[in-house]
Amino acid sequence: MKSKMKAQLFYGPKDIRFEDIDMPIIGSDEVLVKIKSALTCGSDLKTYKRGHPTMIKKASVFGHEWAGDIVEAGCEVDGFKVGDRVTAANSVPCFNCYYCKIGRYSLCENIKYNNGAYAEYIKIPSDILRKNTYKIPDDIGYREAALLEPLACVVHGIEESCIKAGDKIAINGAGPIGLMFIAVARLKGATVISLDLSDERLEYARHFGADYTINVKKVDDQIKAVKNLTEGGRGVDVAIDATGIPRVWEMAIFMGRKGAIINLFGGCMPDTSINIDTGLVHYSELTVKGVYHHTPSHVKQSFDLITSKRINVSNFITADIPLEKLITALELMDQQKGIKYNIVASPL
Repeated sequence: MKSKMKAQLFYGPKDIRFEDIDMPIIGSDEVLVKIKSALTCGSDLKTYKRGHPTMIKKASVFGHEWAGDIVEAGCEVDGFKVGDRVTAANSVPCFNCYYCKIGRYSLCENIKYNNGAYAEYIKIPSDILRKNTYKIPDDIGYREAALLEPLACVVHGIEESCIKAGDKIAINGAGPIGLMFIAVARLKGATVISLDLSDERLEYARHFGADYTINVKKVDDQIKAVKNLTEGGRGVDVAIDATGIPRVWEMAIFMGRKGAIINLFGGCMPDTSINIDTGLVHYSELTVKGVYHHTPSHVKQSFDLITSKRINVSNFITADIPLEKLITALELMDQQKGIKYNIVASPL
């Protein structure tokens, strides 16, 4: 095994460098994976533009959506072997802290993250290997399997939104996460209204099953535009934010009917805040909640969705881009061109 590998390192906002670094060294209960597919993500774009709280070490390999082949396995590894095609979540809870003991695994006080997908190889720590790693079936490609982690986050968001057949929901934002919300909500039997400021993305939204689309740049009042699509103008049963923009959070709250669930899913910049109409929340009995990350259960559900092919996940991949041109892919995402890009470090 060679001692060096190519990788994209995050030094700080807008400072990403393509370098040769040391190969990961695995322990007796870990595996080394040759990455065959690494996908871009909105979180990676945020990291590129402004940093990320989990990227605290200078010169960190980042990226967290991937699939590949095990090329080395420690002597104590059980259930996996060299040659297995695998994909894994980017974290694992400790299962021992207060929040884990009450079943809130996404809030784990000791959650362990495993970034490093924008490289030729990645190490899977033992706890992630045991709890959140899956073998890829022969009929599923690496690119499709690499969607495991973001889809798990969306499955979590859908579950917390309590969506049922016949519900009418508004999804603010038609980026990768918003589009996944559309696809999974349609599986639940919901009627979906998709809002965005890009005609290209709204076309994607229709492709993934949105029943109605609203270009927010072309309407005077997007809250009214949503309510006009509901019975009696009452508002939607569920409103979801997938933008991470505080002003959109505020508008999502006004889109709901009485008793609606408002899911503020998109993460905003640090130290931002919103104004809430207290009377509206109180007298309309709104449920306003934030939803973060995923749990092992949601990762398993995501894997089942991918392998059952209930969602055509390949449609989320816009194009393949070489590892050395990662910044090009992130800039395209920032320009809202395409959905996700498959970063290729080695031939598929």
